[in-house]
Amino acid sequence: MKPSRLAVPSMGDVCSGALRADRITAGYHGRPVISELDLEISSGEIVALLGANGAGKTTTLRAISGQIPILGGELTINGTCPVRAFHQRVRAGLGVLPDRRCLTMALTAAENLRLGRGSTEAALRYFPELERKLGTKAGLLSGGEQQMLSLARVLAAEPRIVLADEVSLGLAPKIVARLLSALSESARQGAAVLIVEQHVRLALRVADRAYVLRRGQVVLSGTGSELRSDAQRLSDAYL
Repeated sequence: MKPSRLAVPSMGDVCSGALRADRITAGYHGRPVISELDLEISSGEIVALLGANGAGKTTTLRAISGQIPILGGELTINGTCPVRAFHQRVRAGLGVLPDRRCLTMALTAAENLRLGRGSTEAALRYFPELERKLGTKAGLLSGGEQQMLSLARVLAAEPRIVLADEVSLGLAPKIVARLLSALSESARQGAAVLIVEQHVRLALRVADRAYVLRRGQVVLSGTGSELRSDAQRLSDAYL
């Protein structure tokens, strides 16, 4: 299925691509979930990956991060084809916020931050409101505070590429906006940011561009403002 495309700026008009997927296919136990998927993200850019549940969004992030193998196509990160394992890609500058909060609940917020690759000071620059919670165990934080702590730990390491899966899950829109603002700041600092998000309108407000997936394929792409202004086409892509 060929994607419907709105007018999208040429990648030559922005920074060179930090992440590029050319017709990648990936899935589980040898069975594809995404098929011949194309996408590209540049340094300093935030891109949203949208679609209904089961469209293949999380699978795409797992394939990019190396958590599952790519069955076909080619993936390039910073101009090279990655062959390393997930943890090695993280050490090389990949930051991943999964769709579940990876915190040690019995440890304090400060101790959880020290488990990351960045400093506490760097984490607090993104979320200064966490400073008064540093001595509190993660399990006693609110859901929004836990997600801020998880994202702060990722961003404190100053990753070159950030993959964020469902930052809004179960959270109030005000907290979601705060999290998306931090991801936008990371992009302004030069990171290439790819987000999977169910709050479509919030995501499109911060995204430079977006791709919509359906059944593992890109069916619509465009700038954030273009997709916001074409609600019917966006709805049709979901359905």
